[in-house]
Amino acid sequence: MTGLVLSTNVAVSQPDPGGADRVSGIDKRPVSAGIEVFAPGPSYGDGSGVLGDVIGDSLHHGGMHKAVYAFEREELSFWDPSYTNGFFGENLTTSGIDLSAVLINQRFRVGGAVLEVSVPRRPCRTFGAWLERKGWMKTFTAHGRVGAYFRVIQAGRIMPGDSLVALDEPAHGVTMGMAFRAKMGDKDLARQVVAAGCLPGRYHEELLRLI
Repeated sequence: MTGLVLSTNVAVSQPDPGGADRVSGIDKRPVSAGIEVFAPGPSYGDGSGVLGDVIGDSLHHGGMHKAVYAFEREELSFWDPSYTNGFFGENLTTSGIDLSAVLINQRFRVGGAVLEVSVPRRPCRTFGAWLERKGWMKTFTAHGRVGAYFRVIQAGRIMPGDSLVALDEPAHGVTMGMAFRAKMGDKDLARQVVAAGCLPGRYHEELLRLI
């Protein structure tokens, strides 16, 4: 499984479009010089894993398991071809790889870094307000292709044009798409994900409470 990094993106800080009393990092824009990625601390509130990026809602974003976010150019174009790279808040806009089909905990070499598929995204009010689409959270959730968060295993620089090259393949068979649907309430899938034991602490506990 391989893909291509089309664009590396860093946030431009702005007031939260959802009206919360904080800044937001949803507005990410291409940086032609690439990005430096690193492993932030183990908990929420430790910021982005991308140097110079912005995390506004530290309760739900950032930390080691949400260090780098990737989303497919194909999916941006599915929703609206005019959407620019970074528009869904992603640090990496990719092409040629189905991020819903990557396995949880699968590692990829991306430029000078090694990234590991970590946890699914949950659509939030800020995201919906940013897109100005009525019912967006339900629509996006129903479509089920939400990109992928990565943790950083090896710090390094990622450039536009770098390849995403799979390094290994976990045996559990749980994909990002499965983990997302489980997170959003599919109890049968939640049981499979829990049985695989592939999600970290609090994410595993959330599914245990669901089932």
